[in-house]
Amino acid sequence: METSLLERYDRPVPRYTSYPTAPHFHSGITADTYRQWLGAVDPGTTVSLYLHIPYCDSLCWFCGCHTKITRRYEPVAAYLEVLEQEIDRVADALPDVMAVSRIHWGGGSPTILTPADIVRLAGRLDRRFRRLEGMELSVEIDPRDFDSETIEALARAGVTRASIGVQDVNPAVQRAVNRLQPIEGTRDAIAGLRAAGIAQINLDLMYGLPKQTEAEIAATVDAALALQPDRISLFGYAHVPWMKRHQRLIDETAMPDASARFAQAELAARMLVAAGYVRIGLDHFARPGDALAEALRAGRLRRNFQGYTDDEADCLIGFGASAIGCLPQGYVQNVVAIHAYRDVIRSGDLAVARGRALTAEDRVRRAVIERLMCDLRVDLGAVAEAAGAGETGFAEELKALEPLAGDGIVTIEGEGVVTVPEPARPLLRTVAAVFDRYLGGGHARHSRPV
Repeated sequence: METSLLERYDRPVPRYTSYPTAPHFHSGITADTYRQWLGAVDPGTTVSLYLHIPYCDSLCWFCGCHTKITRRYEPVAAYLEVLEQEIDRVADALPDVMAVSRIHWGGGSPTILTPADIVRLAGRLDRRFRRLEGMELSVEIDPRDFDSETIEALARAGVTRASIGVQDVNPAVQRAVNRLQPIEGTRDAIAGLRAAGIAQINLDLMYGLPKQTEAEIAATVDAALALQPDRISLFGYAHVPWMKRHQRLIDETAMPDASARFAQAELAARMLVAAGYVRIGLDHFARPGDALAEALRAGRLRRNFQGYTDDEADCLIGFGASAIGCLPQGYVQNVVAIHAYRDVIRSGDLAVARGRALTAEDRVRRAVIERLMCDLRVDLGAVAEAAGAGETGFAEELKALEPLAGDGIVTIEGEGVVTVPEPARPLLRTVAAVFDRYLGGGHARHSRPV
């Protein structure tokens, strides 16, 4: 892609893991609203669960997650007790013991839990929900503080997939973001997981970090490929110091510019595709036989707060401070601050702080954005018809896409088949933003598209 085009479209846009996006949630969605939504869930439906463990024992300066640093275990243990109370309270509000198709533990670092508490938390979920046969339980893992007892506990908990942050294998880059992680430790952790029967491995890589060059990116991809993961996520570093104050510790003068970021991303993508991985959506790669690649081929790929997924459940229940859930009626988000979350749960209530009820138009636009983000193509008429919305009403958006079509960012066929050509894949979010009717409102600030 030409540098001039990158510069022209290098405007901050949302990541579109939801629509409407989180900055447009509001406090009108309360605990009472959430309780009503939970009670209205179809007892025969399948749900997914997300658990947020917002603790780490060291601070990665690039981190954009809601997390808290602690060297003591007492706050983690106290948080676990409250988390179990929330699990019980939400389960009580549901109409039945719900069948679960996916569970994901995110963070922070869930493996900060002791082995006994890992098993304990899994047990609490099993007492309140019913695992479906073949259910996936994935956990984000920090291999820097990882031992055989933790691996054994993960296996006992029924973990089937481990997601490991690598970011970059080069010591200079690691020092620049305060995450020293020798590749030998990552390799040993993966070997231990596989030996324990946790065979599905995801790796997270990043580009756009300070001191990164194309040579560093190539070395990191080579190291990742040697570990033979099933999936690789290639994320662009989102520099948002106005939201995450610790990112001010990063030397902005050492960060690559837009053109260099793009070159890094494309180099990594070419290497991964050449190694046999299927390119999925904006930033995921998977082996051809992986469930994510199969979902892409079948047109079943989805996108949610964990990124790209083959999970078809329409009900995602979030537990923990800052956790976001999605029910058929709309989105809910828990209180972000850990102490405030703890106080609300201990008071006997649900911890919802805000959310968004979905309108009929929201559902259509969400479907349009999801298909673009997943398939690089959307038939506006077909999406509207499937949603029972009749005429698309997207004349204004199609007009807005004309300059992008002139630049080769999209093609438009017939009365509304929009396709993002392969060279323009990095600008998927920019194309999706055209269909976001909320983007111009509010004061939200977003990350760069590439």
